[in-house]
Amino acid sequence: MSDCQLYLISPLDVGGDFPDRLDRALAAGKGLTTAFQFRVKGVDQHEAARLAAPLQEICAAHDVGFIVNDDLALARRLKADGVHLGQSDGDPKEAREELGREMQIGVTCHASRHLAMEAGEAGADYVAFGAFYPSETKASEHRPEPEIIEWWSGLFEIPCVAIGGITPENCKPLVEAGADFLAVSHAIWAEDEVAAVEAFRSAIG
Repeated sequence: MSDCQLYLISPLDVGGDFPDRLDRALAAGKGLTTAFQFRVKGVDQHEAARLAAPLQEICAAHDVGFIVNDDLALARRLKADGVHLGQSDGDPKEAREELGREMQIGVTCHASRHLAMEAGEAGADYVAFGAFYPSETKASEHRPEPEIIEWWSGLFEIPCVAIGGITPENCKPLVEAGADFLAVSHAIWAEDEVAAVEAFRSAIG
């Protein structure tokens, strides 16, 4: 039985029936899904907050952490459970000072051991490596090998997230390498979200 868990990332369009889809996915992922990242682009903060509100409620009802992508101000406004920072989104140390001790801070570290160690020293709650596979959600020139997860989890207590093109069919090497979380978006939302979550549950084992 693996301890690896799912970390869902929203599609860019979270309007329409998406709240219902999220509710179904989290219900299907009970005990498996521990975090949901709210990732929208090109909308102002008021609109982002309006879109986030029902999703945040659904996450709270399922006891799933609600993480805001990239935006410290929005994370603070929503009193989110956490914020995820890319390498160009600010210093985790400064984010920690701004957001306090309670909020989780995750940092994208691509394929870099050095960036991951820096993030850990700066107080990150988790580090994310990827993209491990070609991603439908976000282009990335970084393509780490599963060994980086093995290396990290053998040395550090801070959890690591594997990201990038992960599907039920290709996730096994990442789980076996010791990934604490698999961050998934397209593999969940491109088709039936309940069936996709169940396929991940079987694959993670």
